[in-house]
Amino acid sequence: MLEEDPEVYAAMDHWVEAADWIVWQLAGGYVRNACTAGYKGIYQDGEYPSEDFLSALNPEFKDFVEAKVEHRIGQLGEAAGTLTEEAAAWTGLPAGIAVAVGNVDAHVTAPAARAVEPGQMVAIMGTSTCHVMNGEGLAQVPGMCGVVDGGILDGRWGYEAGQSGVGDIFGWFVNNCVPAAYSEAAAAKGLGVHEYLTELASEQRIGEHGLIALDWHSGNRSVLVDHELSGVVVGQTLATNPEDTYRALLEATAFGTRTIVDAFNSSGVPVRELVVAGGLVKNPLLMQIYADVTGLQLSTIGSTQAPALGSAIHAAVAASAYADVKAASEAMGSDPADVYTPVPENQEAYEALFAEYTALHDYFGRGANEVMHRLKAIQRAATTTPVSSSADGGAGGGNAAHASTSTTPVSA
Repeated sequence: MLEEDPEVYAAMDHWVEAADWIVWQLAGGYVRNACTAGYKGIYQDGEYPSEDFLSALNPEFKDFVEAKVEHRIGQLGEAAGTLTEEAAAWTGLPAGIAVAVGNVDAHVTAPAARAVEPGQMVAIMGTSTCHVMNGEGLAQVPGMCGVVDGGILDGRWGYEAGQSGVGDIFGWFVNNCVPAAYSEAAAAKGLGVHEYLTELASEQRIGEHGLIALDWHSGNRSVLVDHELSGVVVGQTLATNPEDTYRALLEATAFGTRTIVDAFNSSGVPVRELVVAGGLVKNPLLMQIYADVTGLQLSTIGSTQAPALGSAIHAAVAASAYADVKAASEAMGSDPADVYTPVPENQEAYEALFAEYTALHDYFGRGANEVMHRLKAIQRAATTTPVSSSADGGAGGGNAAHASTSTTPVSA
């Protein structure tokens, strides 16, 4: 904002997270929440980034924290204030009730799933996936998107990682790569296309499709942190069917989560259990694939509105109904809906495929082959270069001006 709209930057008094803005309007006072202060504002060990760091980004940015960001931070489960008379009229709720400090939908889901102990990784799976987990101490995990003291639960280090594309990849494939005959066949069975492809894919043996894919259609968030990486499917032939590729994409996202789990384990932050929330819990094949690929027992949260339940848990603490978030989680959290146990023979079969995934992951993602970055550069050059039109020079190939523009190389 400083560089692209300096007038707005200069006029701004506070840089406010949306969650904190809503709480401000409800309670009449501004309180920053510990979750977004840490994960979004990089508040760690009691400090934001230093003036020297900010100045290195832009000299006029050096006082950003002091001038725009620094504010009282409320711990998760604290009351930011009470509902004002004006907000009571908007909401139909009684004035004076407690309003909890803000939070993030993914992080608030962990207490809703009763998954706040170290080693319980919660994967909120929808269009993308966010992985959150508490740890007993601070460790450097490659590709983590943040680690915050009290970011999920007071007294524990909250870790966050993620995959920037999961359900979006499945949606892209169905919308762009599946012939109409599949839609017709699905409709005849009373199924959606996703359900139909899942049914067909579930009939396959592991590895039967002969494919391996990289789940980078929206770039890679963890562990490579590179949004210019792109999707790959290797092994396609003229015999490859849509259900083959669909299953390979399901598996690719599971391999991406396995890569994240392995990064935590090798960094001294062990993952012992996988708890899944979000819309993709509806796909049992996908859940079993994740259990088999990660080798972890996987449970799905029973609540269909996990972030709302997590918010209620924090509100109950803010209203002094429970002593802390952990106690409220134990009392109010959701029991698992389904439990998936890894199948040993499936685990063994997936180890071979995961080895191939890792080889491709490192080849394209760790600098051995920069083709994805080169293609992005070529794409940017092509989309920013004006396209010359044959109409500009009139009709006919003999027009000198037209011949000149059509044969002159375009500089990027």
